[in-house]
Amino acid sequence: MLMKKDWEKKKKIKNSNYPGWSAALITIIMFAVIFAAMIVNVFMFQSKDRSVVYTNSYNHDRMDIIKTRISRGTIYAADGSVLAKSVEDDEGNEIREYPYGEVFAHPVGFCQKGVMGIERDMQPYLMSTGISISEQLDNAMNDKKNPGNNVYTTLNPKLQEAAFKGLGDKTGAIIVTEAKTGKILAMASTPCFDPNEIESKWDEISKDEDNSPLLNRASQGLYPPGSTFKILTAAEFIREYPKDWRNYTFSCSGKFTFGDESVSCFHGSVHGDVDLSTSFAKSCNSSFANIGTELNRKKFAQMLADMKFNEKLPVEFESSISRIYWDVDMKDKDMLQISIGQSRTMMSPLHLNMITQAVANDGEMLCPYLTERVENANGQIIADYKTTSLGNVLDKNEADVMHELMREVVVSGTGDDLNNRSYTVSGKTGSAEISDSSTLSHAWFTGYAPAEDPEIVITVIIEKGGSGGAVAAPIAGEVLDVYFEGGSEE
Repeated sequence: MLMKKDWEKKKKIKNSNYPGWSAALITIIMFAVIFAAMIVNVFMFQSKDRSVVYTNSYNHDRMDIIKTRISRGTIYAADGSVLAKSVEDDEGNEIREYPYGEVFAHPVGFCQKGVMGIERDMQPYLMSTGISISEQLDNAMNDKKNPGNNVYTTLNPKLQEAAFKGLGDKTGAIIVTEAKTGKILAMASTPCFDPNEIESKWDEISKDEDNSPLLNRASQGLYPPGSTFKILTAAEFIREYPKDWRNYTFSCSGKFTFGDESVSCFHGSVHGDVDLSTSFAKSCNSSFANIGTELNRKKFAQMLADMKFNEKLPVEFESSISRIYWDVDMKDKDMLQISIGQSRTMMSPLHLNMITQAVANDGEMLCPYLTERVENANGQIIADYKTTSLGNVLDKNEADVMHELMREVVVSGTGDDLNNRSYTVSGKTGSAEISDSSTLSHAWFTGYAPAEDPEIVITVIIEKGGSGGAVAAPIAGEVLDVYFEGGSEE
């Protein structure tokens, strides 16, 4: 018979097993957490990081392996036209073919000597297959590559060709979007390159610093906006003086002086007595410099922030950040120049198009996008892309007034080259002075049509082109003519 003391000792020995069970449980929990973390990591890779891995310059070996198993998918225009496809050369090697050559070079890109454009952004889909496991096994048994997924873009071949033709041998860019969705219908940039020749002419193309043919000026080019910035100055004036803006008057002598600073109208033009509508239509620098002195700098800064200045645009392709120098205590000289789109203000055509689209869409800004959907080789949808709202950057009243002002630019102002067509246009011209020259300027036009119910938005920039009304607006008209008179692809 055990004494009480011995029994308690045995009990302690028996209970000493419990810490062992606790350690095992802790180990099981730790492995479960690690396993869960691995699952989350795989998910993050599939949903977010795989595009980085697929395009990372250190992953060439991995991509070479994938290329032996998968035939890169095809890229299509919105109407089903082939923009990029994989074919075999005479030696049986898979190569990339671009049927339109230079025309779609910047938005579509290339996948030799690196990768850019849609070829880069959609590579995780193009270089993976969505067919069934049984089909993949059958291909493996027959030593056949699996077909990559196919990408359908929002690009309209007729408009893209019209934009590319409109640019001709000029240096510049054109971007056309759908007003109510944000779909990019055309994105052209010149000087350009032929993606079919990217390997054979790589050194020539990549080292051409004078022309920078690899630069997509539509989304990556940065320029002083010139008078197109008056869209923002006018909108802020209307916001701050909602009941009084119609009473605004100014007498333009061709020059406005404020303190020790002066601003002159383009080419010394004298506009006489003007109200806000005439100031905007005639693009009177003197009047808008005067308006700039009456704006609340803190409130204007908030509008510019709402309009996405000084931040990365939320697009899925490469773009540059539009920058504006802003300080509530800035010198009067800077405020005068900013009000007319000069000084330290730089914008991309893409960003200006987004702002114009917001006016056209009654104040709601939409995110531009290039990809409509992704399908596997059997036509099943793998991914579908929809319109994304970036919020209302103008209220309905502000947008209505801007509609009125931008229409008057075409009816009686600097954009009158676009008047009296079979369709109506609203817009704003710009002639942005270049810092290294007093005689040349960048030519801008940004606008939308039809004026009464906007369908498409167009932005044109011609580097060192001169007057926006004389150079950029007519080019915009050529593209708009194709859409409204030559037909558009759905």
